[in-house]
Amino acid sequence: MLTSKPGRPSSSILILVTLVVAGVRVESRAAEFHVGGATVSITPDRPVALAGQMHTRVAKEVESPVTATALAFESRDGDKSLDLAILVSCDLVAIDAAVLNETRRRVKERMPDFDVNKLVLNATHTHTAPVMKEGDYEIPKDGVMQPKEYLDFLSSRVADAAVKAWESRKPGRAGWGLGHAVVAQNRRSVYADGRAVMYGPTDKPDFRNIEGPEDHGVEVLFFWDGAGNLIATAVNVACPSQEVEGLSAVNADFWHQVRESLRARHGKSLLVLSWTGAAGDQSPHLMYRKRAEERMRTLRGLSRLDELAKRVVGAWEEAYEGAQKEQHADAALVHKTATIKLPVREVTDAEAAEARTKVETLSKDPNNRTLVGWHQTVVDRFERQKAGTVDPFTMELHVIRLGDVAITTNVFELFTDFGIQIKARSRALQTFVIQLAGPGSYLPTERAKRGGGYSAIAESNLVGPEGGQALVDQTLELINALWPEG
Repeated sequence: MLTSKPGRPSSSILILVTLVVAGVRVESRAAEFHVGGATVSITPDRPVALAGQMHTRVAKEVESPVTATALAFESRDGDKSLDLAILVSCDLVAIDAAVLNETRRRVKERMPDFDVNKLVLNATHTHTAPVMKEGDYEIPKDGVMQPKEYLDFLSSRVADAAVKAWESRKPGRAGWGLGHAVVAQNRRSVYADGRAVMYGPTDKPDFRNIEGPEDHGVEVLFFWDGAGNLIATAVNVACPSQEVEGLSAVNADFWHQVRESLRARHGKSLLVLSWTGAAGDQSPHLMYRKRAEERMRTLRGLSRLDELAKRVVGAWEEAYEGAQKEQHADAALVHKTATIKLPVREVTDAEAAEARTKVETLSKDPNNRTLVGWHQTVVDRFERQKAGTVDPFTMELHVIRLGDVAITTNVFELFTDFGIQIKARSRALQTFVIQLAGPGSYLPTERAKRGGGYSAIAESNLVGPEGGQALVDQTLELINALWPEG
């Protein structure tokens, strides 16, 4: 039997906590915590089209492998399982519904007793990972892996990692910590006339300000085995991994350097789960002070990816210094799932007219296929809206209590304001917000919607600011119900 660190109750002592969620009383015993993990390459062995840009790119080389890393958690009272979760982080641009469904199907085949609704996949939002969905790009048929082929390859590998993680779980300890690193910059420039432009130049006379906040906190979870060896970590950074987003090579972006650096310091078998926080309006790209930043990086002999990874790892070490002093063998685990409905963003007459014009103009060139489809979705939504056949947006929401911390997911590229709201209003000691646990679309604030521009226009948004606030409120309702003690 594991023992707890001084000052913690022994794992043999069961602490009963009564929770009320959606009117249902739930009993969670802080019993023995079990953890297991696995990682697998999801890098194809032949040329593949890359997702994330508005044009087709075919990668013929791999600059850094894309991977999927799974962690399995379980709280046990003797032979009784109290609650569980498998969380899988993937170096992908998003998690298409077909990927999640096929992965769950494969896991269910191999583990029929496991509740696959508690298997969660998230993407790091690298723009240099393979395309998973047919029809988004004009992809050569010869010599290039097709999206359906990659979907099969991907779901098989991710299911393997999930099953291996679950089957390898053993008694262990969990800990949590907080560090800080400047990785993200808000990427929306605001001008004198009120317009907002993603990556808009900041050296123009009419530039006035950067639109929104940034979150420089690095939230970290740590997991040790029964012998006290660090075996896994989950790192939550409110920034997408898209520093090298325009390249035509497979690349896991800065997370590759983060993983390699942490393993060099703490063991080559360390599992690193990469979680992107609420960062729909964030990017690692520099927005101002660019020449000074580049000069310092060059003088220190670092690539931009190395620079970003160095900052994340420094924050991780800052968190680890404190967290290793509090290792919890009896961390309570409660995993709640809910299907929530959010109001969709309405398309105005002017937005529909503008989208139609762009479809007509761009359709003259077949190379504009992706852009044409992007604008056509707005026209189609407007027609459904007029016909009264628009349904609310349905989303799978996960909220997990692990000891003193909360973990919550959403499917969007969620603007950082919303993530800050969740963290500030949460009753948990520390709250991890994981975006892109699904197919994703930008979810902007009201301020961003007024400014317009890519990421805050109808083409970019299935759900608008009202839906964002509803998401925040419903997420907090679930989180705070797991902390009835306040």
